Formats: sequence, C-alpha cells, structure tokens
Amino acid sequence: MMSEEKTTLQTENREVVSRNFIEMEIDKDLKEGVYDTVHTRFPPEPNGYLHIGHAKSILLNYGLAKEYGGKFNMRFDDTNPTKEDTEFVESIKADVAWLGADWEDRLYFASDYFDQMYEGAVKLIKKGKAYVSDLSAEEIREYRGTLTEPGKEDPYSSRSVEENLALFEDMKNGKYADGEKVLRARINMASPNMNMRDPVIYRVAHMSHHNTGDKWCIYPMYDFAHPIEDAIEGITHSICTLEFEDHRPLYDWVVRELEYPHPPRQIEFAKLYLKNVITGKRYIKKLVQDGIVDGWDDPRLVSIAALRRRGFTPESIKMFVDMCGVSKANSTADYAALEYCIREDLKLKSPRVMAVLDPIKLVIDNYPEGEIEWLDAPNNLENEELGSRKVPFGKVLYIDREDFMEEPPKKYFHLFPGNEVRLMNAYFVKCVDYVKDADGNVTEVHCTYDPETKSGSGFTARKVKGTIHWVCADTALEAEVRLYENIVDEEKGVYNEDGSLNLNPNSLTVRTCYVEPSLKDAKAYDRFQFVRQGYFCVDYKDTTAEKLVFNRIVSLKSSFKLPKAN
Repeated sequence: MMSEEKTTLQTENREVVSRNFIEMEIDKDLKEGVYDTVHTRFPPEPNGYLHIGHAKSILLNYGLAKEYGGKFNMRFDDTNPTKEDTEFVESIKADVAWLGADWEDRLYFASDYFDQMYEGAVKLIKKGKAYVSDLSAEEIREYRGTLTEPGKEDPYSSRSVEENLALFEDMKNGKYADGEKVLRARINMASPNMNMRDPVIYRVAHMSHHNTGDKWCIYPMYDFAHPIEDAIEGITHSICTLEFEDHRPLYDWVVRELEYPHPPRQIEFAKLYLKNVITGKRYIKKLVQDGIVDGWDDPRLVSIAALRRRGFTPESIKMFVDMCGVSKANSTADYAALEYCIREDLKLKSPRVMAVLDPIKLVIDNYPEGEIEWLDAPNNLENEELGSRKVPFGKVLYIDREDFMEEPPKKYFHLFPGNEVRLMNAYFVKCVDYVKDADGNVTEVHCTYDPETKSGSGFTARKVKGTIHWVCADTALEAEVRLYENIVDEEKGVYNEDGSLNLNPNSLTVRTCYVEPSLKDAKAYDRFQFVRQGYFCVDYKDTTAEKLVFNRIVSLKSSFKLPKAN
C-alpha cells in the first residue's frame, strides 16, 4: 500500500522530496519541452455518486495541477444518456468542491463537444479511417476474435468514403433504429490489443440527453470521445486508472489521426481499493431501490456523499489518500486506515462532551433537592484553545448502563455496591443501593456524594480508580444516535455465491440517548467526541429543530498501526 508514496526526508542542509512516478514523468516532459505547462482534469461519468476510490483521482489530478502551477478542469463525460442524470451531476460537483478541488470557471461537459466529435468522425471517414457497419453487437463480438485468434474483417468495411459519409449523415438524421448501424474506426482486426480491432466509435441511440435534449440520436463511444475532450481542452496529462492502460493505443490513435497539434499524454495509476466495502453502482442502486439504505449518501456506504454525511472531513480523506500513495501496482487498503485518519484529524479539532447512550438513572441521595450546579468542563484536554463550557449538575443524573454492575469481575473500577468513583468534572460518589424492575433490569443506582471532592478543588485525601461520564437528568437533551458497522458481513465476504450482497443485519443500531444541553444549538455536520463513545456528527438529513440526530463517525479504539516509513 505504501509503494512509491511521496515521502519527505530532512538532511543536514536541505529537504529532499521523493517523487512518485507520475511526477517524474511530468518533470521529464517539462524538461524536454513536450509541454510548457501542466493541465489536468477529473472526468467522471454522471451515472452515479462518487466513492472513496474517486477521491484519489480527484485529489491526484487537482494536486498535480496545483503543484506545477497549472490548471485543473472539472468535466463530465456524459456520452451515455441511458444512464446519466442531473442528480448525479449535482452530487459530483458537490463532492469535488467539498474535497477542495477548485475548478474555478473550468466546468465542462463532453456533450459541449458533440459537434466537434461528429466533425472528427467525418474527418476519419474522409481519411478512410472509419466506416459504417450493419453488424449487430453480437456479430461484432464474434468478428472481433479472441485473445489468441485474430478478428475477421467486417464485411461492410469495403464501403466507399462517399457511401460511408451518406450513411453516417443518415444515422445522424434519425433514419435508423437503435443498433441498426454503427460507425467503426478502421485500425487493425489482427491487432493483439482487442481495443484496436476496429472499435465502434458511434452508435444510434434515440434517447433524450440531460444536456443536449433531443438534438442528437447518435452518440460517441467513450474511447473515441475522451481523447477528443482532452485535446480540445488543452489537457497535457490525462491521468487515469490502470484499467485504461490497454486503451491507451486507441487514445493515442484518435488524437493522432485527428491531427491535434498538442496531443495530451495518458498516464495510468493504480486504483484505490478498500477491503469489504461496496462501491459498485449497480449494487448501491439496488440497495437504494430496495430501501435497505436511505439513499446514495447512507452513512454505511463509502460514497463521498456518505462519508461526508457520516462526518468524515476532507482533510481525513486527503490524509488517507496520501498514506496509500501513488503506484502502478494494485493494492487494497483496510477501512481501519481510513478510520485512523479521521481520528487523527478530529482529536484536536473536536470538543469533547458527555453523552449517555444506554441510560439508567443515578440518584445522589444526599444532594440538595431541586438544586442545579454549573460546573466547569474543558472542551478538549489536548487543545486548550477550544476553551471550556459549563455543565449542569443535579441530584438525578443519567449514566451508561455498563458503568454499573451488581457483581463485578476483577479490575472493574466503575460503580458497584460499596465502590466509589469520580463523576467526570464533578464529585466522588459512592454506590449505596440500586433498584430493579419486574424483569430484573437495573433502573436506578443510588449513591452519596462527598462535597469536598469537587473537581478542581485540589482534594487529595483519597484516590479512586474509576471515572465515569454522566448528564444531568433535569437539563439533558434527548437525541438519537446511529451506530454503524460494515454493511456487509466481513467474515463471510462481500458477495454470496450467487453474486448477491452478503448483508450484515447489524449494520445499523439506532438508540435514544441523552446529551449535554451545550449541544442544543449544534448544526448539521458539527462534530464532537462523545466521551468514551467515539466521534459523532450531526446528521444533516434527519436532524430538526425538535430532534438532534448524531451519526457515529468512528469509535475511539483502533487496531490499526501506522506503517513504518521505509
């Protein structure tokens, strides 16, 4: 996972920065005068929401443009109207902006260039480099051959330039049904690279387009459109993932045959994979349609929108991407590494507050009835700049059920009959009794407090081993918390034998809890550390003025160990 990661080494006189392989290629191009600037782009297809893997491409392309003082384009490869939607366009724009990739005024659509693409196809026909074929999709596959056998010449490849021009114009004018004719590039049916065996570059599709409406009934194929888009926009380095490596000869063929003066260069890098997560758009779409998740931004998913809703920060995503590095070798990262990054980012940023997720009452028998005392509590012990707050304290509190046991095991230092603990930022209390309901569940714990032990008073006469958190019952806010596990069963794997998803029935636990009144004005996306429970974020979708909803971003405990630097 750490191969070819950019690292920084401090020497006696200077800082030496190692370069990943893409930077070294760009350095070479600039030195040799192939390009005099760096211009990159992020070109998603608007057929779904972006996921964590796309974040790597966004940050890499934007980061390279920024590093070299160049330009960065945001462009939608919207050449397939059967799957595209304006909802996806808007979600992608929001994701890219949230990650901090600023495209300024350089927002483009492949569909902006449909006229130039059509003209490019006409140019290829006139050069004898493209022809109209009547073969069906199945027949084209059969004629293409196999990895070990060359393809066969298309029987329609001998059509004259004039006939091809007329037929292609008829395709454009809507004279043929979907699939009745296609335009193919004339390259080499015996090429060892299947992508070069006369690929289809235009097909008939009587579909309305989200951007161009009903202007077109023929649409360019991605492998033909993409290099044209890059060339028109002046992209210098087309940075894409490894699955496009075999497509590079076709990319180069298109820009060469269309005679662009400054052709872009394609460079491939390894995708970012996470273990035991769902990224396939088809699967996520089914989860949404079946109501298993409440949308593409359900916090159990790893779409960028879902990570944002759950409470991850752009900084944590960038830290994770940097940790994984840039390489040519595919690898898979643990979700625990992503969790490590958000903990590292939030530990000094987030106020630490008290919240009780599984409440039982704690009654302080000797505390004055009806009195509310306001105690000082630091917001973050590791970051004094976050200041402090006042926390109300009274006779009746809520504590977490796990902080009391009737018959505790050894080394249990919380409340049990006869034991004394500190209430965080408050007093020592000693358990004197407890109450059960008809089912044998503890509903109340009774204690006495020592007023001499107030936090900050300097009391040292005796020590206690346990400290527990609490909230005052009279002033606490009722809230909803959502605790997440992986949406798939990690032990059994993501997919069943039949290809269906192996879902985890415990992926979401919803609880009613009590939180400090200091959270009354918390806004969407505000993040807090709930003492001993983890980091939580205010849910933007379901929180209302009457009801706070918190998503647990991550627990406090981690098994992840940061890899040692080489």
